[in-house]
Amino acid sequence: MMNTDVLVIGAGPAGLLAATSAARTGAKVLLVERSERLGGQLIKQKHKFFGSRDEYAGERGIDIAARLIKETEEQAGITTRKNATVAGIYPDGVVVIACKDSFYTVRPKKIVIATGAAEKTMLFPNNDLPGIYGAGALQTLMNVYGIMPGKRILMVGAGNIGVIVAYQLLQAGVDVAGVVEAAPRVGGYAVHAAKLARYGVPIYTSHTIKSAHGQECLTGVTIAKLDESWQPIEGTDRYIAVDGLCLAVGLTPLTELCWQAGCEMRYVAELGGYVPLRDADMRTTKPDLFVAGDVSGVEEASAAMVEGKIAGLSVAADLGCREITSELEHAKKQLAALRAGPASAKIRSGLSQILIGEVS
Repeated sequence: MMNTDVLVIGAGPAGLLAATSAARTGAKVLLVERSERLGGQLIKQKHKFFGSRDEYAGERGIDIAARLIKETEEQAGITTRKNATVAGIYPDGVVVIACKDSFYTVRPKKIVIATGAAEKTMLFPNNDLPGIYGAGALQTLMNVYGIMPGKRILMVGAGNIGVIVAYQLLQAGVDVAGVVEAAPRVGGYAVHAAKLARYGVPIYTSHTIKSAHGQECLTGVTIAKLDESWQPIEGTDRYIAVDGLCLAVGLTPLTELCWQAGCEMRYVAELGGYVPLRDADMRTTKPDLFVAGDVSGVEEASAAMVEGKIAGLSVAADLGCREITSELEHAKKQLAALRAGPASAKIRSGLSQILIGEVS
């Protein structure tokens, strides 16, 4: 049985900030990551971030990951376990962790769940053919392992992830056959979509995937135009020969541990699915359990990092560590500024449905 002040589950951008923020106040932190590498989605993101200097504006995701990992490794008070999966959070406060060929138990005073989100997929004939990827898997192949995922790829989804990954494919020498988007307009930032336009990549708005084709692997895709009721219009089928199809159709919060711990949950479409109710300090309806990042609502990595900072400082305040009121208030104002623009209207709408207590 291990004892620790804070258990942080997940070492993506939110988890890394939660761990370092809590440890800097003097808290003893155990950081658990199921992967062999820290950094989460940041280790595969080559694009530059927006925001302010506080959110690493102008830096690439891979460079931000390296910086955060270095800070975590150098910060006293943090013990890191990689290739470790939290198998259960039990009513008596004990957490069971599976690590390699063994299990061990931890009794933390506070828990921060920062497990992120999983990619959504689509239903269409032959959607399990080799050559069909989620955007995260495709980024991992290209940007982490240096593997070209195909020679000619069609992208589905024109949100930020879709248009960014499509441009990264072009940079890798892949022929991007087009971007298919069910909505009548591009959802990603115009600056990213403009890069695709300069390369002559067609964007098929109000279109969807009707079927994939191939025997042992993908050889082509049929798309169709959608009417105002989001139904395929007869006679609009278009066949596109490709050896790769990338699905960037959204994320779903990985909330299994929140459910198991007994957090009050609510389905909020604007935040990606079921998420735990929580307050402005990232505290759930379980007083000793906090959340941060995509598990609390799918958003940009910049917001995830600030949420991680808030969660880490909040648990430190609960534990009676050094005075952190000014730091915590600054982080909350920083997060509010990130969500102030029109692009975050959906996020604000979603948050209004799950925030509890007084919001500062």
